[in-house]
Amino acid sequence: MKATGEQTTLEDRKRRAGQRLILGLRGPGIDDDFRELVATVKPAGFILFARNVEEPSQVRELNRELASLVPSAHPALLSVDQEGGRVQRVRETLWPPMRTVGNVDDEAASRNFGRALADEVRALGFNVNWAPCADVDSNPDNPVIGDRAFGRSPEAVARHVVAVMQGLHAGGVVGCVKHFPGHGDTNVDSHLDLPVVDKDVGDIARCELLPFAAAVRAGVGMVMTAHVLFPAIDEDFPATMSSTILRGWLRERMGFEGIICSDDMEMKAVRGRYPLEQQLDLATRATVDLFLCCKEYSLAHEAWEILVHLQESDPGHDDAAIAAAGRVQALRERFLLGAPPQPELAVVGSRAHRDL
Repeated sequence: MKATGEQTTLEDRKRRAGQRLILGLRGPGIDDDFRELVATVKPAGFILFARNVEEPSQVRELNRELASLVPSAHPALLSVDQEGGRVQRVRETLWPPMRTVGNVDDEAASRNFGRALADEVRALGFNVNWAPCADVDSNPDNPVIGDRAFGRSPEAVARHVVAVMQGLHAGGVVGCVKHFPGHGDTNVDSHLDLPVVDKDVGDIARCELLPFAAAVRAGVGMVMTAHVLFPAIDEDFPATMSSTILRGWLRERMGFEGIICSDDMEMKAVRGRYPLEQQLDLATRATVDLFLCCKEYSLAHEAWEILVHLQESDPGHDDAAIAAAGRVQALRERFLLGAPPQPELAVVGSRAHRDL
């Protein structure tokens, strides 16, 4: 990384390291250990899972409490995986899987679906939804994607990814397309092991990359990486750690200027397979802005310390952290300022949404 030589203080580095982390907590409330972790790290935001959810009013209040734990100058990114189907953390409205939406094959309906989903997500206090999946369901043996994808045609997936994303954005929610450059043609779950997509570059470009390129052209604010190895592009490291894939393909070839976020750093595809410092070093060099640490408080604290240390040891990491913090703040300004009023909680599980 090229360094600008800008001087910076330890406090600056600590603040910037924290602004690169999204943290999860263990249960439905904020325990003392988590409160202490947040006070130290001052993360960019939080992610909630089913283990954190009891009922809608509790989720809304928990998000309000979480938001109060971080400085108001850097409002919390309050996030959730609310895709529909198998992946929805709040289940008052049983949103169908993306495959159902794709099968309807009506872009206006997909846009309405995204907007309705955004209204519920914001009513619950979230401002980021880790959806929609831009993966193409090209492998029937895939244990983790399947009906989370809109379909098996890259062109159809691209249309509906853009439409749902536009609906989320219209409702004031940051949409995040995932898992770049594509998790659809795998037969291994990256939560459990490191998947490999053994296709040539031309096939990857025609299939996996096409929906992501459409989302970038349409103005997506955030892209999540895949802990997946693509030997034809980078035979050494999974996409999350690959400059060739992220800096080369996503930033330079596709022109993406928004936030790149890692998938969960606790997943077995990377956890224990590579030293954490190597993961964070290479991912930063690849232009990853945010890292998800979804449950292990010790891992989150260690990641924060490493991100501080990397800035101290390499001026290039200082510059990368400055750039990442700037992109995160730009995301806040684009989506959080001037967002529509927060919907009433009654919209969650409403008859209108069930009918839709």
